[in-house]
Amino acid sequence: MSNEHGIHTIDTGFVRQQFDAAYLVVEGGRAAFIDCGTNYAVPRMMAALDEAGLTPEHVDWLILTHVHLDHAGGAGELMAQLPHAKLVVHPRGARHMIDPSQLWAGASAVYGETVMDETYGRLRPIPAERVVEAPDGHIVHLGDRPLLCIDTPGHAKHHIAIYDEKANACFTGDTFGLSYRELDTDKGAFIIPTTSPVQFDPEALHDSIDRLLAMKPEAMYLTHYGRVEQVERLAADLHAQIDAMVALAREANGKPNRHETLKSALADLYASRAEAHGWLQGREALESLVLGMDITLNAQGLEVWLDRTA
Repeated sequence: MSNEHGIHTIDTGFVRQQFDAAYLVVEGGRAAFIDCGTNYAVPRMMAALDEAGLTPEHVDWLILTHVHLDHAGGAGELMAQLPHAKLVVHPRGARHMIDPSQLWAGASAVYGETVMDETYGRLRPIPAERVVEAPDGHIVHLGDRPLLCIDTPGHAKHHIAIYDEKANACFTGDTFGLSYRELDTDKGAFIIPTTSPVQFDPEALHDSIDRLLAMKPEAMYLTHYGRVEQVERLAADLHAQIDAMVALAREANGKPNRHETLKSALADLYASRAEAHGWLQGREALESLVLGMDITLNAQGLEVWLDRTA
């Protein structure tokens, strides 16, 4: 899928269809990938290049919004296929791309090595000389097309979003929430924040959303999933839900079954909002078909935040 600005949406195939996106931006015969999914997405990334009439030699950049593995797990394998490309990443994330052993160990401690191998594949280090750190305000030049890197903490401390002036759009990673096409109605996109472990910070996330909105973009390109418009409405929805989710987390805190209590409260919140948005399949379908994993991860992230701020 592409539009007139040379932006191609790539379904990485992670978890399910239309769950995890990466992007190919083409300008003047040169290309940049933004995020890349897992190792298992590399053939899809290369196929997108081919479909755009390009070869690996045409790729100048792989830009990561952050180093969570659904965004960056395949970076090492993809870079090995791109002879001229440099990797662009937040300064806090650079060391994890050069030496991914800590990333692997942390995730393996949670999920186990077998699940990690099956879900992500082994993480391949990237030579330090191919890694470019992108502090706030860093500009990536794709030919004569500037891509502005904006420090956007809140979901993760090592998160950047990328503002593309030519398209007047932001590539938002996880800062601008989750919006799955299954939940679209005649009112447009439905959106929820993502507070997954381990660095959720509500005030920082509010500020980051406002920074992106201040660019006055006509669209946001989300990793989960795809292009959304009506950005001011969606930003207001995100702000309201961040506050509601924090309140629910505080209410659940101290209860003996905190995790299950919080998961249920989040499911109620999202179901009531989805119904008001015109999505009428009900809470059970919302959980089982679309948001089940996200509800669990959001609850876990909120709990990490509670324990950190106690």
